[in-house]
Amino acid sequence: MDIEFKGRVAIVTGAGGGLGRQHALALAARGAKVLVNDLGGAVDGSGGTAGAAQKVVDEIRAAGGEALANAASVTDPAAVEAMVQQAMDAWGRVDILVNNAGILRDKTFAKMSMDDFRLVVDVHLLGAAYCCKAVWPHMVAQQYGRIVMTTSSTGLYGNFGQSNYGAAKLAQVGLMQTLALEGAKHNIHVNALAPTAATRMTEGLMPQEVLDALKPEAVVPAMLVLAHESAPTRTILCAGAGSFEAAHITLTQGIHLGMGDTVPEQLAARLAEVTDRTGEQVPQSGAAQGTSEVAKAMARR
Repeated sequence: MDIEFKGRVAIVTGAGGGLGRQHALALAARGAKVLVNDLGGAVDGSGGTAGAAQKVVDEIRAAGGEALANAASVTDPAAVEAMVQQAMDAWGRVDILVNNAGILRDKTFAKMSMDDFRLVVDVHLLGAAYCCKAVWPHMVAQQYGRIVMTTSSTGLYGNFGQSNYGAAKLAQVGLMQTLALEGAKHNIHVNALAPTAATRMTEGLMPQEVLDALKPEAVVPAMLVLAHESAPTRTILCAGAGSFEAAHITLTQGIHLGMGDTVPEQLAARLAEVTDRTGEQVPQSGAAQGTSEVAKAMARR
């Protein structure tokens, strides 16, 4: 099966450089019309210029593709709505949204200001939500959509000095889980990509020889699979240095202890049974937890 996007329209946020640029170039090379969004700011979100997005548009056009530039901040709902309308006015539809825009303001939690915490959450989480909200009615109307969230191993597993980034990135997974359920009847598939790539956001965080191995291009195949018409839904793909994995949020079989004054002590004594991963499941929705718990309780009657 060829992974191609002829006739499709894609919006890629944060596409003026790094991983987003590679996403935009790859989608265009495989036939998509691409709206390249980038505020053009620094890694910490300060400043801004339309030049970054336009440069990528020029690359796409020089290669024979079709693209438009947009410099909206994803934290501005009105600007995001206008960005989506720009694509609709030009091409009449929006098939793919890749939520890639992001910033870093790394510090240990003890030293981090809540303003820095809030801004990172605003860009990564609310920015993704604003973009999803803007494309959603169009995808519902055309009964087709593919949305790719950009999560992170920091969100999935933690990373020292990145509490704000990790919180926002795991929150994107939670958004993905529910949007995938709500979008299913409209043929809207929503997935998440956890990339490991050398970009300006990772400079200084890893040794140079490691950065050299982590070319952003190596992540792109996972994005293309998640953005394609054959994409799964509610899938978390991890990608880096040419390797691909999947991450899952699971639920163990657990135990039933009922209620009573000694339950805390019983739980502490048997915690290893609760955390035992034998027979764990990947729930189809949040209701699975309650269903499992009630079933165990009923079985004891």
